[in-house]
Amino acid sequence: MPIIKSAKKRVRVAHKAAVRNSKTKRGLKAALKAFTVKPSSSSHSTAQSKIDTAVKKGIISKNKAARLKSRAASKAKAGKIKPAPAKATTKKTTVKKTTAKKPVVKKTTAKKS
Repeated sequence: MPIIKSAKKRVRVAHKAAVRNSKTKRGLKAALKAFTVKPSSSSHSTAQSKIDTAVKKGIISKNKAARLKSRAASKAKAGKIKPAPAKATTKKTTVKKTTAKKPVVKKTTAKKS
């Protein structure tokens, strides 16, 4: 065991992170196994979601995620399952505030007689 206070804290933090990562890994493995055992559109979308979550948390790399998704999609296609649409990974965008615009007044050209 470490003696220094900061080292003790690092041990606690590392343990918490390991527990979180193992939960995510178990969920990912379970979702992939459920899809391979019984391929369906719902299990396919669940597997894709778990893959995306694992990438977001830094547990697996983007390339591995792409490989897993590709394999799952090919299995879904072979089983004639309509695959769930892949999530578009985009950066966060800022929402622009819209200001109230003045109503447009159309000018009518009436002929005077």
